[in-house]
Amino acid sequence: MLNPVTPDFEALLRALLPDAAFKDPTPYLSEPRGRWSGQGLVVAPSDTAEVAAVVRACAAAGIGIVPYSGGTGLVGGQIMPDGPVPVVLSLDRMTKIRAVYPSENVLVCDAGTILADVQQAAADVDRLFALSLASEGSARIGGLLSTNAGGVNVLRYGNARAQCLGLEVVRPDGTIWHGLSRLRKDNTGYDLRDLFIGAEGTLGVITAAALKLAPRPVAVGTAILAVPSPAAGLALLGVAGQIVGDGLSAFELIGGQGYAFLAEVGPEVKAPFAQTPTWSVLVEIGLGAGRSPEEILADLFEAGTNAGLITDGVIAQSQAQRAALWAIREGIPEANRRIGSISSHDISVPLSAVPEFITRAEVLIAQIGHFRINCFGHLGDGNLHFNVFPPKGKSRSDYDALRQKVKTCLHDLAHNMGGSVSAEHGIGRLKVGDMARYADPVKLAMMRAIKEALDPQGLMNPGAVLPPAGV
Repeated sequence: MLNPVTPDFEALLRALLPDAAFKDPTPYLSEPRGRWSGQGLVVAPSDTAEVAAVVRACAAAGIGIVPYSGGTGLVGGQIMPDGPVPVVLSLDRMTKIRAVYPSENVLVCDAGTILADVQQAAADVDRLFALSLASEGSARIGGLLSTNAGGVNVLRYGNARAQCLGLEVVRPDGTIWHGLSRLRKDNTGYDLRDLFIGAEGTLGVITAAALKLAPRPVAVGTAILAVPSPAAGLALLGVAGQIVGDGLSAFELIGGQGYAFLAEVGPEVKAPFAQTPTWSVLVEIGLGAGRSPEEILADLFEAGTNAGLITDGVIAQSQAQRAALWAIREGIPEANRRIGSISSHDISVPLSAVPEFITRAEVLIAQIGHFRINCFGHLGDGNLHFNVFPPKGKSRSDYDALRQKVKTCLHDLAHNMGGSVSAEHGIGRLKVGDMARYADPVKLAMMRAIKEALDPQGLMNPGAVLPPAGV
């Protein structure tokens, strides 16, 4: 049983840390979708030694710790709404780029470094840090690794896990694992790095990372192509792979409802089509020396049109046009937030099953009631954001009684089709019940054994990821 933060414990921490480490809790106790509020004493150490001091104090007092990164998580992993009051351990004062090794394609940084700042530091030495997502201006490296974040470039570069070589981690007893390896090959036992990536702060606090950089493409090309159906989009993905090869960086599916939401509530973007397509794909390629990306995208447009897979398209001819096309895709999550979803779903299924999932999901939702569906996501890696909204003029609160039914039917469908109910957002607290419902019992037993071995007091992010034993 954990203990709550008390005035005496707060006084102990204030003796260990400077005043600047203690934060107004208000910005740290909510989450982007506004469904929960948290609690806790918010402490923001400035370096790894201070993190270790806080964790040691919490371990001695039996007080829970909720690691807090950029606060952009969508499954409640960064807030603890009930239970004994914890310490919320923020990383937002740990923002140093510790070292950059261009010849090695490696960058080492504090876990509180904002993703956009890592991208810029890589660009400053003519390199690319390829992890990219809509919240990159506020999301921080520690949280992105702790959730094994995905984003728009997984097709070419992989999830966050694939872009990390080593970690520094403060363990639940306050000791520090110095695992900031820059090695590509190190076959000396268990890969401890992979234990902490995706663990959502339940096994320790990531304080620094050695990140893998990549060469910057010489030329980048972007297009939005209207397709008659998700099945046509999937077929076009195969054609793109043949034409572009490993230069294919992103292949994003956009449903017509996404354009409609942008027109209804913003963010304001310029629609690329005179008539909004029911489905379209945003394609980006990055190439070395050779033919221009615009020429290759034109080849793709011709091949797709001849095969009946493309009905219209726009190929960006400048950086400004590229940015305008991406603004459509990146504006959709904000438009969704402004509308207010009844239930949002971050699912993945095998690539070949994507069209069938969309068709079957639409039928299931229609059987429950009349809703608007905004389906979009990363078609290149099988990750869909299939989000359900109230009809125009209604609010999500009008449908609270149906929310669980909507969620369960879609998650059941994804699971039964060999998919996952959490493709890139993690489990947090929102999906703990889903872990109990869908996870392999042997997997859960192994996860609980790891948790017990590394965090026997259960201090780290209590209530996140793992359902209680026996559930």
